[in-house]
Amino acid sequence: MTDKPWDQQLAAWLVRPIVRTGMTPNMMTTIGLGFGLGAALLFALGERGWAGLLFMLAMFWDHTDGELARQTGKTSRFGHHYDHVVAFLNYFLAFLGIGIGYTKNGADWTVMAGTLAGLAIAGIFALRSLGELRVGKTFTAQPMIWGFEIEDLMYLVGPIAWLGWLHEFLFLAAIGAPLYLIWTGAALFRCKRA
Repeated sequence: MTDKPWDQQLAAWLVRPIVRTGMTPNMMTTIGLGFGLGAALLFALGERGWAGLLFMLAMFWDHTDGELARQTGKTSRFGHHYDHVVAFLNYFLAFLGIGIGYTKNGADWTVMAGTLAGLAIAGIFALRSLGELRVGKTFTAQPMIWGFEIEDLMYLVGPIAWLGWLHEFLFLAAIGAPLYLIWTGAALFRCKRA
């Protein structure tokens, strides 16, 4: 039994054939950025079905670069930070794209909601990176339940998009992401004081 989540285990298995191809972890990260940009663009255009699929693919692909880096011994500080920046951009742009996609239906608040959720996620990424630097990997560790981490809930964006519930999801994300940002900040503050 491994302590890795299911998506990381699958990514580790899928990158094995790539190890000898000359593909680098940073190339994998850039491909993931392409999936994320595609998802954001499709969300903004209102093509929610394909956008949901590309978003899920971008989320999953985010694990492939790290797995390839470990299997090839090509880990780097730059690659680690590049991976974080791409993950942040993929989340931020997806939420912004969802908000823009709904303005066509006369829902002007959705761009603000998408921006708020996206910026809160950016803040969460920044605080978690700072926590990792100051406290260590234990700060960014997530609890696992049956092989899934809390962040794996974001895979539900695909089915939510397919079911037509993105409008409600965006509203909840605009509330939940800032609250989680506050919680993350408080957790970092407590760790720094300890």
